[in-house]
Amino acid sequence: MTKDDIFDRIVQILNQTFDIEPSRITRESRLGEDLDIDSIDAVDLIVQLKPLVGKRLQPEAFKSVRTVQDVVDALYGLVHETPAA
Repeated sequence: MTKDDIFDRIVQILNQTFDIEPSRITRESRLGEDLDIDSIDAVDLIVQLKPLVGKRLQPEAFKSVRTVQDVVDALYGLVHETPAA
């Protein structure tokens, strides 16, 4: 899964779940300030992103997330991390 795939899925989720127009969503969009995603909405977003990763998402992985690109990078890292031996 590429970062573009992850971005496209995030755009779909934001549009379907929060009724955010896809044209408003860019990689630089700030979740809170630009897209009005509050902490409760962020939890909903994480729940919907879980199937992309195929494992439980730890909230700590998203503590420093501020933009859509931050979400893409965090998910990409989780998808491609090497399991601990």
